[in-house]
Amino acid sequence: MSITKKATVFAVGLGLVTLSACGSSDSGSDNSEAESKTVTLVSHNSWAVSKGVLAAFEKQSGYKVKVLEDGDAGQAVNKAILTKDNPQGDVFFGVDNTLLSRALDNDLFQSYEAKGSDQILPEFRVDQDKHRVTPVDTGDICVNYDKAYFSEHELAPPTSYDDLIKPAYKNLLVTENASTSSPGLGFLLGTAAKYGDEGWQDYWKKLKANGVKVVDGWEQAYNEEFSGSAGGKKAKADRPLVVSYASSPPAEVIYADPKPTSAPTGVADGTCFRQVEYAGLLNNAGNTKGGKALLDFLLTKTFQDDMPLNMFVYPVREGAQVPEEFTEYGPQAKNPETLDPAKIADNRDDWVKSWTSLVLK
Repeated sequence: MSITKKATVFAVGLGLVTLSACGSSDSGSDNSEAESKTVTLVSHNSWAVSKGVLAAFEKQSGYKVKVLEDGDAGQAVNKAILTKDNPQGDVFFGVDNTLLSRALDNDLFQSYEAKGSDQILPEFRVDQDKHRVTPVDTGDICVNYDKAYFSEHELAPPTSYDDLIKPAYKNLLVTENASTSSPGLGFLLGTAAKYGDEGWQDYWKKLKANGVKVVDGWEQAYNEEFSGSAGGKKAKADRPLVVSYASSPPAEVIYADPKPTSAPTGVADGTCFRQVEYAGLLNNAGNTKGGKALLDFLLTKTFQDDMPLNMFVYPVREGAQVPEEFTEYGPQAKNPETLDPAKIADNRDDWVKSWTSLVLK
């Protein structure tokens, strides 16, 4: 979600931090005495976890975890693939279902079935024969709208993909580059799911003619171009529609001071694409035992309960708690667009190439 998530820069970026991971009693060729007590997590720039969880984590382990944040999810995955023979870290978090096949086809991860995998909700389980990735969170990529703008202009906000190409919404939408950004790619895949192999290109021709603006990544789109966000207001942004997440409105409430009685932004429910994020143990990792322990931790109820209000995504573990703010201000879409992972794998690169030629040139 992420979602990621990923989903919001309201969560405090950790940069380089130290924390402890639960020890793992896995068998195999790991030499625990020779391995470092530092385990490195590589992620996109929306990784976050609360201090209380870190403190509890530290009491149970001797591992120190270094977190390396590396831009948008798409950029982070591409860099991880380029450096796979000499990886930056041990665990990668933040590859989602839009990019998963790229990571698996490039042998980015080694096999490991994390403890607690049996508690993952069935609809999020993938790669069950090899267990190269572990589902961690889910969320919906959707168009968000600035409520104040539409109220002031006495214009109903859009509710569907079809609405976005209507003249009433000309020059109002900003989205992310599908070749470099996870939410941008998710939005493209949502249109492919909605309009099919033939129809999505015609849709984007109409969207381009209707003045859609494309920027590199989510942070720029949401915090610099979108008039409804706290950052956008400071930047005097002028686009009242943005491709973001269904969980973005709760963030606008939770981090506002003073807190509003209702979210200043809303979600066009008919523009959502379901995203799932995964983590995996990197091939050639220097600390495989520590990496496995960290993956185990990501599936604990403690982490899964803590995650939503830090990364603004939904948990994937059975019985994990969903904050009231999510159900009130950012519920998951009732009928999000989805695509079979195999179809994404077969078509993603061609779709992105065609999209780039069509929209950016």
